[in-house]
Amino acid sequence: MNSVLKLLPVAGLALGLAFGTAAAQQAAAPKASAAAIASAKEILTLKNATAMYAKAVPGMVEKVKGTLIGQNLNYQKELNELAPVVAQQLAGREKEIGDGMAQAYAAQFTEQELKDLVTFYKSPLGQKLIAAEPRAIEQSMAVMNSWAQSFSETVASVFRTEMRKRGKEI
Repeated sequence: MNSVLKLLPVAGLALGLAFGTAAAQQAAAPKASAAAIASAKEILTLKNATAMYAKAVPGMVEKVKGTLIGQNLNYQKELNELAPVVAQQLAGREKEIGDGMAQAYAAQFTEQELKDLVTFYKSPLGQKLIAAEPRAIEQSMAVMNSWAQSFSETVASVFRTEMRKRGKEI
């Protein structure tokens, strides 16, 4: 029981840090209508946003468990045994992320814009965007990574040239 009580503050802190920024931003935004929130949730459903955070609870449990094991090596066995229990107790809390995301969308778009976006995402072009966007983003990231690698070599070369002008080889 004591080990469970030790887990709660650390888990609470980790979750608080993860969601603190979003909560602060939500507090600053005006309250969205129920219809706007519903449209935002529909957009997130159409875009399968739940896939981004479906494993958030077990992932956070594992992360906090690892931290606690690092701080309490003598309790490794107990913490490993407790991890599935804690994950089960907190199952479903990832829905809070979806609610926060819907609030974020509703804060950025008007109710009508959200309805228009739902219509768009249900259209053939919107469906194509939903299907193709992950690949386009993946390819874009590959381009950015390739550019960064190549450009870092260019930057290093300029540094070497400038240092040579100062009589120093690097």
